[in-house]
Amino acid sequence: MSIFLFLKKFNKISYVYINIIILLLSNYAFANEDKMQRITNFLIDTSEVSIEEFSIFSKNTNYKTEAEVRGWGYVYEYGWVKKKGWNWKYPFGLKGHKNEPAVHINYDEAVMYCKWNNKRIPTEEEWNYAAYTETRIEPLDEYVKGKTYDYPVGSLPYGANCLNDCKFKNQLNYTNLLSRGHGHSKIKKTRRGINGLYDMGANVWEWASIIDNNEKATKGGSWWYGKDQMHKAHKARKPKKMSAVYIGFRCVKDL
Repeated sequence: MSIFLFLKKFNKISYVYINIIILLLSNYAFANEDKMQRITNFLIDTSEVSIEEFSIFSKNTNYKTEAEVRGWGYVYEYGWVKKKGWNWKYPFGLKGHKNEPAVHINYDEAVMYCKWNNKRIPTEEEWNYAAYTETRIEPLDEYVKGKTYDYPVGSLPYGANCLNDCKFKNQLNYTNLLSRGHGHSKIKKTRRGINGLYDMGANVWEWASIIDNNEKATKGGSWWYGKDQMHKAHKARKPKKMSAVYIGFRCVKDL
C-alpha cells in the first residue's frame, strides 16, 4: 500500500515537472525563433528584414531584384525620380550597412523571401493587431495588456523615426542625397514598441497582404512622413510591383 502511494505521488510530481519543462521550452522557442514575437496564433519578426538577412537569401537563391536588374531605384522628390544604382545593397546609392532595413523590394519579392524562410507576409489585419494592440502577458516599457494604442510606440509617436513629429535623433544622415528627410535608421535603433516590436511605426513602409491582385497595403509610414501615416486609422495602397527607397517588410509565421 505504501509503495502504491509513493508511486502515485511520484508520477504526479513527474507529470507537473514535465509540463513545466514543456512550457518553458515552448516559450523559449517562441521568443527565440528567428527573433520573432508571438502575437496570437502567429509569430512576427521583431524588426524589419535587414540587408544582412536579405543578402543570405540572395546568395542562396542567386536572385536579383527588379531594382538591381533595371539599374535604378525610386525616390519621391517633386514626382517619382529614378536613382541610378539604388537598390537593397545600395539603398541611397552608397553601400548599406548590414543592419539597415532592406528596401527597394517589391511585394512579390518580399513574399518570395518570406516563403524561402518558411514564413509569409502578414495580412493587413495581422499587421494592425501586432502593431497597435499589446498582447503580451507581462508587457515591458509600461504598455498595458489588451490596450490598443494610436501609434505603434504608444499613445504618442515619440521615439519613432518619422519626419519632424517624433523627437527622434538617431537616423543615418543621408540628407545630402535627399530632397526631404534624413533617411532610415538601422534596425532596432528606435524606441521599442508595442509587443516588443521595432519600427512598426515610421522608418520604412512595410508590405502587408490584402485581397487585391494589383495593389497591396503598405503599413506604418516611413522616415519621409510625419506621425499621421503611423496612426492606426491610416491606410495606404501601392502597386505590388513598386519598389522604392522607403519600402521594406517583415515576415510572420503561423503557429
